[in-house]
Amino acid sequence: MSEAARQYELILMLDPAVEEEAREKLASDAKASIEAAGNLLHEDNWGIREMAYEIDHKSESDYRWFRFEAPTSLLEDLDHNLKIADGIMRFRVFRVDPDDPVLPAPPATAVIMAPTGDDDDRPRRRSRDY
Repeated sequence: MSEAARQYELILMLDPAVEEEAREKLASDAKASIEAAGNLLHEDNWGIREMAYEIDHKSESDYRWFRFEAPTSLLEDLDHNLKIADGIMRFRVFRVDPDDPVLPAPPATAVIMAPTGDDDDRPRRRSRDY
């Protein structure tokens, strides 16, 4: 790998309504593009997860994550190919510091903390009479 290569992370958000075989092909095509011009360091399938907001009236997405080392010319190719591919809802490429640790997949569900009882000690607003 040349000195111009930097480390990046790619997150793909695939449409869960698309057949699983087609989603796997989209992910493997992205992986092949990365490996053709760079060095794939890590990849992970985070699976179908709830999104923070709906995209095209869909509340879930199939998330795929890649960490790779590549020249910036690969980013242009990835951007073009991912924009025109059917079945990709969103994607994002981030430049990362090589010393940053590889993060594990986010939890499948959010952790909800139990009340501590301190909530009742807060001062209350006076009710307004209109």
